[in-house]
Amino acid sequence: MTDLSHFKKMIEARLVELGGRMQDIETELESPKPKDLGDQAIDLEDDEVLEGIGRVSQKEVALLQNALAEIANGSYGFCKKCGGPISEARLQTVLYAVLCRDCAQIAQSGKG
Repeated sequence: MTDLSHFKKMIEARLVELGGRMQDIETELESPKPKDLGDQAIDLEDDEVLEGIGRVSQKEVALLQNALAEIANGSYGFCKKCGGPISEARLQTVLYAVLCRDCAQIAQSGKG
C-alpha cells in the first residue's frame, strides 16, 4: 500500500523548491541589462535559457498540483490506462506519474 502522506510531503517540498526557483528566475529576468551591446547579447541568450527553465518548472508545478488533487480524491498511485497500481519506486522517481511502468513503456514506444 502506498504511503500517501509520504508522497504528499515530497510533492509539497518539491513545489516549495520549484517556487523558489521560479522566483529566482523572475528576479534575474527583471534585473537591469548592461549597456554594452556584447553583454546585452549574452544576457539575451541567458534570458532565453532561464525562460525555458521557467516554462519547464511551471509545467512540473501543474503536474505536481494534479498529483496533490489525486491524493485528495484517492486516485494517486493508480495507472490512468490500466487501473493497476503504480510502483512506489516509480512514484519516488516521478512524483506525478500517471502511468505504471508497463503502460508508460508502451506509450513511449508509440504502440499504446
